[in-house]
Amino acid sequence: MSVTATPSAIGSFRTRRSTNGVSRFKMSVRSGSVSMAAAPMLTKLQQDCATPLPVLRNVAASMSDDIRAGLAVDGGSDLKMILSYVDSLPTGDEKGLFYALDLGGTNFRVLRVELGGKDKRVIAIESDQVSIPQELMSATSEELFDFIASALANFAHKDGNFPGKKGEIGFTFSFPVKQTSIDSGILIKWTKGFAVSGTAGKDVVACLNEAMDRKGIDMRVSALVNDTVATLAGARYWDDDVMVSVILGTGTNACYVERMDCIPKLRGEFSPSGKTIVNLEWGAFSKGLPLTVFDRDMDAASINPGEQIFEKTISGMYLGEIARRALLHMAEEGSLFGKSMPEKLSMPFVLGTPDLSTMQQDGTEDLHTVGSVLYNVAGVESNLSSRKIVLEVCDTVVKRAARLAGAGIVGILQKIEKDTKDAIFGKRTVVAMDGGLYERYPQYRRYLKEAVAELLGPETSQNIVIEHSKDGSGIGAALLAATNSKCGQNL
Repeated sequence: MSVTATPSAIGSFRTRRSTNGVSRFKMSVRSGSVSMAAAPMLTKLQQDCATPLPVLRNVAASMSDDIRAGLAVDGGSDLKMILSYVDSLPTGDEKGLFYALDLGGTNFRVLRVELGGKDKRVIAIESDQVSIPQELMSATSEELFDFIASALANFAHKDGNFPGKKGEIGFTFSFPVKQTSIDSGILIKWTKGFAVSGTAGKDVVACLNEAMDRKGIDMRVSALVNDTVATLAGARYWDDDVMVSVILGTGTNACYVERMDCIPKLRGEFSPSGKTIVNLEWGAFSKGLPLTVFDRDMDAASINPGEQIFEKTISGMYLGEIARRALLHMAEEGSLFGKSMPEKLSMPFVLGTPDLSTMQQDGTEDLHTVGSVLYNVAGVESNLSSRKIVLEVCDTVVKRAARLAGAGIVGILQKIEKDTKDAIFGKRTVVAMDGGLYERYPQYRRYLKEAVAELLGPETSQNIVIEHSKDGSGIGAALLAATNSKCGQNL
């Protein structure tokens, strides 16, 4: 997800036209008492979203338990614990021109990566980002993949750089897939707001290959990976201490390097390396989460009620909507914005997570930026008192989300630590992070790291490095395409 902030006008919040045609803002002046009725509602929200240490410990322990249950047998827990078939990772020896297609949300990227071996590593990277039209998110499988193939063809032929041989693609597909080999996988279901028909139960690599055939593109998918798996591969290319990767963007997920003898459902079918990357699909986790009436109402109104509860609580697609529902309640029942009720605030998802981030970066004394976002996005006129409450709502929703994400990370680390007998916490261990929410929301990053430190304690947490791996999933997919085009190297 891209959580870039929309530029906000400075000022507040009733627009009037000046003589030179430039919009000015007239401050909305009302008594601060109109927001006082909303104060108890804010307190209730903060109580319902609270994540004290016992709550975090319970979430981390439940995550560890669900990981073990999911590794024991398919369907053993909310976590699918999908085997990635990646049992070798890039070593630095890879050479050549490789492509990556990164489909994980409302945008997708195509990349071309030139690798030069250990001496030169990554020589050059080119990329394009393409927005997926809203109508294609609920179109047919053929329509979506034809659109993707056309974009890939345009990129591959740009500047005449199409490879002389059949192009090899690392396909990052960030939706639940039952992997059947390194280059095939069956879509379990769409998430992140996608409802494309005719794909569930089919091999997504075959869907893309067929679309490329229809478009006359001489390329093949040599590695199908989840974005978290690709992020781990991309980060591990530079740092051998990477053991876990987490995506926090439009949606969210996590994966980690696991010993094969700790995966009972493998039934002894081990690769030479003895290790593999396991994809949690942790958005489906649901145990011990502190939920509010706004979470439950949003879930009930979603396209997948009762599913992806962790994702709906911590990821970028939903935080703005949770805050909007809380603010709407305060406006209707507590006169947060006075007697008038702005209609736009009633529109689902009108307030995005980027808007929350923009407001939380406001350092002005009278919170002009907060007022500007409220007016421009939701048609809300506000005073300083109501803006302060709005900021508290944003902070409450985001703090809960980030701390729960941190607890999830600790749950993974604790599971690995227990099974590897002090091989994680006693040395430097890196968690590679990617996604626009983590990258562009400073408060989210801070709260997540604080939660990890609280759970692990000062001594152990010094060994855990939470590191941003920018664009890791795209580059990692190209690297895995390179690794899979020849004899792989052990993990």
